[in-house]
Amino acid sequence: MSVLAWVSVAVFLGAYALIATERIHRVAAALGGAGLMLLIHATDARAAFFSAHAGIDWNVVFLLLGMMIIVGVLKQTGVFGYLAIWAAKKARGRPFRLMVLLVLITAGASALLDNVTTVLLIAPVTLLVCERLALPVAPFLIAEAMASNIGGAATLVGDPPNIIIAGRGGLSFNDFLVHMAPMVIVLMVVFVGLCWVMFGRSFRYDPERAAQIMALDEREAIADRRLLWQSLAVLALVMAAFVLHPVLHYEPSVVAVLGAGILVAATKVTTEDAIAEVEWPTLTFFAGLFVMVGALVETGVIGQLSRAAVGATAGRLELTTMGLLGASAGLSAVVDNIPYVATMSPIVADLVQAGGGDETAQVLWWALAFGADLGGNATAVGAAANVVVLGIAARNRTPISFWQFTRYGLVVTAVTVALAAPYLWLRYLM
Repeated sequence: MSVLAWVSVAVFLGAYALIATERIHRVAAALGGAGLMLLIHATDARAAFFSAHAGIDWNVVFLLLGMMIIVGVLKQTGVFGYLAIWAAKKARGRPFRLMVLLVLITAGASALLDNVTTVLLIAPVTLLVCERLALPVAPFLIAEAMASNIGGAATLVGDPPNIIIAGRGGLSFNDFLVHMAPMVIVLMVVFVGLCWVMFGRSFRYDPERAAQIMALDEREAIADRRLLWQSLAVLALVMAAFVLHPVLHYEPSVVAVLGAGILVAATKVTTEDAIAEVEWPTLTFFAGLFVMVGALVETGVIGQLSRAAVGATAGRLELTTMGLLGASAGLSAVVDNIPYVATMSPIVADLVQAGGGDETAQVLWWALAFGADLGGNATAVGAAANVVVLGIAARNRTPISFWQFTRYGLVVTAVTVALAAPYLWLRYLM
């Protein structure tokens, strides 16, 4: 490799280390790394902002932006508070039943929305319900974070790594439904059983507090019924357009932005309120990350890694798939799975092409998705949703330590990845 390539690798690894260790804010690390890549001419403005293969993936950025605006409007209706009270009443105050319902709601919502947004909405309500029932908060929040990562793996929009994979691999919303969702359903059933083993036997039922929950009226949580129906209608149209992508030929980013625009224009929600819930730091982080990875593409680093990977696996698709699944799970446990997937996706794209680019070779994308999404559960820093949950717990004076999360996460990741491996083998490689 050239001197410039080695310097760009050093810049990338330095920024990556700062992101992983959280010595400085990850946005600062990503933007600093992107700035240095531009400064040393590892990339330039044209490549960073306009290149389809070495620049910012604006489809990812605007898909997240549109969905964040839709969820921000939906939050104002109080529907998530309604769901939490409804779940507590359906569980009749029984702690494990409540956990199962909240976990399933979280997983389902994460499949439709992104997992970070879902935990931001579900976690505060969980704190309220646990306080009323005098239950420990940590098991619920840990279970919800993990459920969001598993459930989010089912769809293109459910987990940020999937959005990156879809952009690099030219995969549609329907592709994720067909290839990822069936196994995610199985994994959620197994995860519920793991929740019983890890948490269920330690809960204590309080009849008096359960009676207080039963006296609540969940309908009072709905703050604006008209806005609720308008928001649900737009969300339904957006999801339908995602599914009908092969017919309509609208990119998910276009659909999300159109949905957000229609919702804001057709309701009384102000522009300020609509964008109040947008996670601008997350979008900025993505932009910086794409510029850094693009610089590695421009300097030829990614190409050399791709050729080395093809040589190491001797072109054997079975070995490549299982190695990619295991390596992705392991590395996503150590660092945030978003930068990991952003780095690996150009390499996997080359591996898919080397394998012929047909449907069989596409298994490599599903191996990357399963490894990154499920591996993100292993540690407290493995996925953005985990970090968000720990932050919420700390702000509410119920802190969850790194190792408290990780000792459960390692078990969940080991079991779910072990189940994903035979699924990929039997469905695509036999």
